[in-house]
Amino acid sequence: MSIASTILRAVTGAFILNSGWNKKDLPAEAAGGLQEMAATGIPQLKDMDTDTFGKFISYSEMGVGAALLAPFVSNRLAGAALTTFGSGLLTMYFGNDEMTESDGIRPSQEGTALAKDSWLVAIGAALLLWPNDKARAKKAEKRAKKAEKKADKAVKAAK
Repeated sequence: MSIASTILRAVTGAFILNSGWNKKDLPAEAAGGLQEMAATGIPQLKDMDTDTFGKFISYSEMGVGAALLAPFVSNRLAGAALTTFGSGLLTMYFGNDEMTESDGIRPSQEGTALAKDSWLVAIGAALLLWPNDKARAKKAEKRAKKAEKKADKAVKAAK
């Protein structure tokens, strides 16, 4: 794992893990408020039991955070989890007219807190597209073999 991807994963993972941990004993009233907000982006969530929803949100956040922090989880898998999580948050942003200015894109004062979640999607996409070390090594080996063959041909041609 590169230093750059480690930084992206560690900072983001710690933040999300902490957020989920802080929601693990969420009172029903607070879980209900979160559920109402989440249902603006994903309407099916309003049908969940409030306590179940609170646990679902907490465990989901802790799972995504842990995946980002675990070095044995590939960048692609961690990136997929983060992109999905961030996209879910953005559905609330785009699904609620009060969150955006009249153009439907730029955040209103109320939407600024959710609009920042676009960074999570960007970090997740970067991790998804991050070249893995095995693929990089394989490409380097292929280039080296190609260069070796070219050198052999040049030597033979010089004789």
